[in-house]
Amino acid sequence: MSRIGTFADDDIYGWATKSPDLGGAIANFSQAVYTKNRLPMRTREIARTVIAHDNECTVCLNTRDADGLAEGVDEALYEHALQWRTWEGFSEQERLAAEFAHRFGTEHTKLRDDEDFWRRANEHFSEELLADLALSCALWVGMGRMLRTLDIGQTCKLTLPSRA
Repeated sequence: MSRIGTFADDDIYGWATKSPDLGGAIANFSQAVYTKNRLPMRTREIARTVIAHDNECTVCLNTRDADGLAEGVDEALYEHALQWRTWEGFSEQERLAAEFAHRFGTEHTKLRDDEDFWRRANEHFSEELLADLALSCALWVGMGRMLRTLDIGQTCKLTLPSRA
């Protein structure tokens, strides 16, 4: 049951009417993360899914991208998200994105000070891609926690918009 308003369990948008200016702004940010992101789709999706698990956000875990299969994102990626350290199906860039996402949401100051991580990350990401990863993780940690805390949309299965 939503902690704000009397919205149906599958209404992921109605609550935003309680704060239309901020809700609209976060919707625009979210759209940019999904349509303007320069990260490879698999890299983006493993980071997003790791945060979804950390946030225990059902709607986030159920979300899929409209272009995902065309860009190599299959259900195996989602099924193995918690094994990002060891599953052979992830590239090194995908592992680093998952590590960044997990640590961004759980131990951000340790991540900030981890010179070994930043050395490894700079081998596989440009500064521009790291910026996209960090901004994306900011959206996912914040929105996922908000949705889970307020029990909003936790029965939803979303399909993200196409990049085209």
